[in-house]
Amino acid sequence: MKHILPAGWARPKGYSNGIIAKGEVFFIAGVVGWNNDEVFESDNLVDQFRQALLNIRAILEAGNAGPEHITRMTWYVTEMDGYRTQLPEFGAIYKEIIGKNFPVMACVGVTALVERQAKIEIEVTAVL
Repeated sequence: MKHILPAGWARPKGYSNGIIAKGEVFFIAGVVGWNNDEVFESDNLVDQFRQALLNIRAILEAGNAGPEHITRMTWYVTEMDGYRTQLPEFGAIYKEIIGKNFPVMACVGVTALVERQAKIEIEVTAVL
């Protein structure tokens, strides 16, 4: 995997501007922060983010992959103000669960998700 940074650009914090990767492409559907029984244990955005990342790791592992294979993440968030004010917590949890792999990312504010209790949903693409 090769991270792309145009000449003269500042290095982005927490993501990459572009990635070139070769291998098998692993697509992961939108993942929310519920447990294995599809039950939300918390209504808190940060708690749901942590659980969503744990769920993503479990899916990666089931496909014989790991966080280091992630090339793209799209986050859909219903509470953008809460996200912005809690960025340090999000960063710490991300590094704890995903590590120091910073794929290309987008964070999109939405009014609602299909699962009514969900505050965040994350789609992932990985390359093995």
